[in-house]
Amino acid sequence: MIKSYNTVWDNCLRTIRRNVNTQSFKTWFEPIKPVGLDNNALTIQVPNKFFYEWLEEHYVSLLKKTIRQELGDKGRLEYQILMVSNRNGAAAASIPSTRAAVSSSTTGKPVKEVGLPGGIDTEHIKNPFVIPGIKKLKIDPQLNPSYTFDNFIEGDCNRLARSAGHAVAKNPGGTAFNPLVIFGDVGLGKTHLAQAIGNEVITNGTNKTVLYVSSEKFTNQIIESIKNNAVNDFVNFYQLVDVLIVDDIQFLANKVKTQEIFFHIFNQLHQNGKQIILTSDRPPKDLDGMEERLISRFKWGLSADLSTPELETRMAILESKMIREGLDIPYDVTEFICYNIKNNIRELEGVLISLVAQSMLNRREIDIDLAKEVIKNFVSQMSKEITVEFIQKLVAEHFNVPVDKLKGQTRKRSIVIARQLSMYLAKNLTNKSLKSIGENFGGRDHSTVIYSCKAVQDLLDTDMIFKDTVTDLEKKIKMSLNEK
Repeated sequence: MIKSYNTVWDNCLRTIRRNVNTQSFKTWFEPIKPVGLDNNALTIQVPNKFFYEWLEEHYVSLLKKTIRQELGDKGRLEYQILMVSNRNGAAAASIPSTRAAVSSSTTGKPVKEVGLPGGIDTEHIKNPFVIPGIKKLKIDPQLNPSYTFDNFIEGDCNRLARSAGHAVAKNPGGTAFNPLVIFGDVGLGKTHLAQAIGNEVITNGTNKTVLYVSSEKFTNQIIESIKNNAVNDFVNFYQLVDVLIVDDIQFLANKVKTQEIFFHIFNQLHQNGKQIILTSDRPPKDLDGMEERLISRFKWGLSADLSTPELETRMAILESKMIREGLDIPYDVTEFICYNIKNNIRELEGVLISLVAQSMLNRREIDIDLAKEVIKNFVSQMSKEITVEFIQKLVAEHFNVPVDKLKGQTRKRSIVIARQLSMYLAKNLTNKSLKSIGENFGGRDHSTVIYSCKAVQDLLDTDMIFKDTVTDLEKKIKMSLNEK
């Protein structure tokens, strides 16, 4: 009986799972996809070159063992690596394992490129510039299939843009949102949302032709068409599209000929009821170096902004990313990340990836200390450290008692509770020792701090109102500190 590549890889995974810990399995093996089995060679797809090199360096013996069990002594392993070839998309290259293969015949095999969603590449679709009078052409939409509405987290920061995107996806060219201009700062999800619309149009089965292109690639295509005296064919090609998505439209600034050609394409598509979706780092009215007639047309439809996500949305985005990647990171660490990375979703996800990589490479537990080290590479200045004095001040304000009473000897119940809660928060939110915390409360010893923390924990377990108070105070302390 001939085994399928899915069966072979599933059997391999069962062996691998027994030989690595749960976190390593989730990080390094669950993302792998089997894509082919040919002549005792199993091809697996991995996310990037670093992933491939890590497997070859750390798990080659295990992979060799599992391949041999499933395919025999002639079994070998090949990788298909997703590689970002430019900002518009990715390509995949199949290369042999240099060490996991049982036989050495796999080495030296030519790289085999496989077309995947990415920037427009005229080598992978019929060249429209040399086929005048063409009526219909199979066009690769150039979309990243992972950009969907399902994994685009909604919040106050993007609700209008997301809702408009849904409306456009359901009825492209048939709403008042034409063009739909999505604008906002770098890393807030403009490309994700724009491509999610395109993917949804395709999923809906409307047989609409969707095409995504960056303004940079669009400009380069125009340059080539001018060189080849094929501008008319270029324009005709773009008129075949039902849903045109142009990313980073601001890069057309001061490119007179490109703007002229885009103007004609825009007009033709719009007049024929085709949908146009544009992204930009600023609203149309602020697009310097753009012809006024273009700006006027950009204003015909809806301009929807993506603003900086609030804390709750950042947390939801990070948790969604963790679920998709199969990661299990302590809540306090993800919360710490989200308090310090505020303005860029790309950086938020970058911190997560770096955190996992550092943990694996240095064999360290993922905790606040490791998160601090990683975040320093992403932000110039992290939020200020939470201090015992700062906690005392906010707790005193909440309970409406003087700060010096928290340090004094009074046994009045309201003050005792405020004092104990301050110690509890200081223990949980600072890196101070119990002795140091006690000294900040009138020279009390560490045993008093321990007793206070236990008393607060007992209240948390039995009094829901008190628990809500503590939760609100924790958030207020962190948020107030980040606003400084």
